[in-house]
Amino acid sequence: LIVHKLTTKCIQSNILTGCDKAKTVSIPRIPIIPSNVPFQFKRLQLPIRLSFAMSINKSWGQTLKADRLQLREPCFSHGQLYVRASRVEAKANLFAYAPPK
Repeated sequence: LIVHKLTTKCIQSNILTGCDKAKTVSIPRIPIIPSNVPFQFKRLQLPIRLSFAMSINKSWGQTLKADRLQLREPCFSHGQLYVRASRVEAKANLFAYAPPK
């Protein structure tokens, strides 16, 4: 997802990958009105989180505290998965997802 425009009511962006690649989407603000406080107020929140992605080749020589692998496509060369998995400081902080075929 790449953000193109921030407005007071939404974020306009384009999807970069997947079946909806190049599709323009608007992410609206969500009104949150808590009921567990003795007074009323309303907060507007954007449902987004900052994240970063890195290819297996770009991770060469880096040390990561934690890593999440999405293996939607198989690794294309021998040892490529080992390179990425060996970049994490502790094995308990390595999480991998491979969808069933």
